[in-house]
Amino acid sequence: MLHPDLLDSARSLSDRIVALRRAIHAEPELGLHTPLTMAKVREALAHLPLDWREGSSTTGQVAVLRGERAGRRVLLRGDMDALPMAEETGLDFASTIPGRMHACGHDTHTAMLAGAAELLAARRGDFAGEILFMFQPGEEGFHGARFMLEDGLLGGDRFGPLPDAAFALHVMPNAPHGVFAGRAGPLMAAADQFDIVVKGQGGHASLPHETRDPVPAACAIVTALQAMVTRRFDAADAVVVTVTRLDAGTAHNIIPDSARLRGTIRTLSAKNRAAVHAAMEGVASGVAAAHGVAADVTITEGFPVTVCDERAVATGRAVAAEAFGDGAWRELPAPIMGAEDFAYVIEKVPGAMFFLGVAHEGEDWRQCCGIHSPRMTVDESALPHGTAMLAGCALRFLERGFA
Repeated sequence: MLHPDLLDSARSLSDRIVALRRAIHAEPELGLHTPLTMAKVREALAHLPLDWREGSSTTGQVAVLRGERAGRRVLLRGDMDALPMAEETGLDFASTIPGRMHACGHDTHTAMLAGAAELLAARRGDFAGEILFMFQPGEEGFHGARFMLEDGLLGGDRFGPLPDAAFALHVMPNAPHGVFAGRAGPLMAAADQFDIVVKGQGGHASLPHETRDPVPAACAIVTALQAMVTRRFDAADAVVVTVTRLDAGTAHNIIPDSARLRGTIRTLSAKNRAAVHAAMEGVASGVAAAHGVAADVTITEGFPVTVCDERAVATGRAVAAEAFGDGAWRELPAPIMGAEDFAYVIEKVPGAMFFLGVAHEGEDWRQCCGIHSPRMTVDESALPHGTAMLAGCALRFLERGFA
């Protein structure tokens, strides 16, 4: 049975968790290098018996807490980077750096993880094994988790074997307050980017017959890609191809030499991921050829599918029931087509990510601004729930594994 006072202990740390979250929120950093954020974390945890690991590729660090005896090893992760967007919340602790905002909740993830380190350090005499606290930058498209793995910070030649299990949380501002959610199998999608350049021969807009106009071909490729998705792929194994940008031309009376399409590919299986890449090449080239032009397709791979281990999800479900009572857990019926670079970790280590609803208590969570909104806010009273959940997953796994 979990420590019955876990949530109460987390709530006793609420002021520290909130203070760290607000300090991070006010000075958001982007990409793989978040030194100000990392310094705030190190200062907040300086009094704890932690051993710190640093790498060369990012400013991310891993703190290790050892129990009184040898045993299993478990990793808890929090990401630290923000988004390049202007904040419109009007909060007293809003971003002080123009064009940057913690609109995805990474400030809360970091603060909840730091709170979990506090809780678990106070209980280090009660458990055997090691707990790794992964403070990771570069989640927003920069592959920070992969770089930290490649640097060996999670295990390898430098630091022994990889952990036996890994857990992470992601806040959801448009989900019920204090409720956790998760699912076994694919939780979030692989996310790739595509760039299609349609090459023709430009000229005067009054003489289209003397040109090879790339614009109609580009438009036809857009619609052909949508038909490709609905006619070649099983709807039960979701595929999303979205053209988000079409650039062509410089003036109203000039047919350009080229047009450019850009967008995103989302898939839930390695099989469909590879198949979509191949199909897009054929569709774009074929449609272009039918219009007398050519198409060059470039696909840049992003994060892989986030696949949660069934045993790890069962651990989270059990912790939610024991620590928070009935109604604290919701089983997700289907994956979410967003992407998450914690996927790199749980490709190597059995684990799971869970969502935590942080809608303001008493409000209609369906009306709240979601992540990546410039007006996104969270109810900070839910943050101790996340701290207790992370700590509970670590304690339960160290005690009994995936039993």
